[in-house]
Amino acid sequence: MNLGRIGIVAQNVFWEVIRDRILYLIGFYALFLLGSIRLVPEVASTTSDKMLLDFGLAGMSILGLIVAVFVGAGLINKEIDKRTIYVLISKPMSQSEFIIGKHLGITAVISVLIAAMTAIYLAILTLSQIPYPSLESLLIAAVFMVFELSLVAAVAILFGVFLSTILATLIAFGVYFMGHLSPDMMRLNQLVDNPGFQRITTLIYLIFPDLSKLDLKNVAVYGLGALPEPQTLALNLGYGVVYIILLLAIAIAIFSVREF
Repeated sequence: MNLGRIGIVAQNVFWEVIRDRILYLIGFYALFLLGSIRLVPEVASTTSDKMLLDFGLAGMSILGLIVAVFVGAGLINKEIDKRTIYVLISKPMSQSEFIIGKHLGITAVISVLIAAMTAIYLAILTLSQIPYPSLESLLIAAVFMVFELSLVAAVAILFGVFLSTILATLIAFGVYFMGHLSPDMMRLNQLVDNPGFQRITTLIYLIFPDLSKLDLKNVAVYGLGALPEPQTLALNLGYGVVYIILLLAIAIAIFSVREF
């Protein structure tokens, strides 16, 4: 595996997405926040500050999810449609270098997008004199958001390897929502005394990633004290990295046997 070739693939993905004007979402996010600051106090004067904090993080997550899924699902099929895949696989480049480079490229886009929106979020909160509990907690939540969206991008790439872009997109969205619901299903599993239901919910929990481990939006707005312990945060981050590696390994294995 050659890091130089991986870097070239990642760089090409990054600049291709930038040229697609995907970062216009940053401007849309700024307008969304400014509009929320004007409208939310009109409907919820007593809880407006808390709602604005939640809206800002939720907006970051939604826009990042759109990029991760739509771009990730189409990365492989776009190369096939443009027939550039034949040029790439004829060069001294392994399937693993190709898939890893694609994923690193979209992760770089997600990182830039989340970093820019976080800067806008903090700047607007500061200029509007909206108190937020802790800068560190919000930054930690943003970092975990990048890993969460990187995992979703890996899911999109995996299914984009052998399915159409539309199907890969729908499945990636489904995995995202199931990943957030799977902990609730396990709690429901403990309340329902039905062995068949318990087996199904346990299987779902084992198959789908537990994205709640990487989702700190709801607790970060309460400050550092509301976040899990540092050891738990490190384990959750490791869980996300291992899951990404597993997804990419499966994608590489499928891509290696696919015929073009």
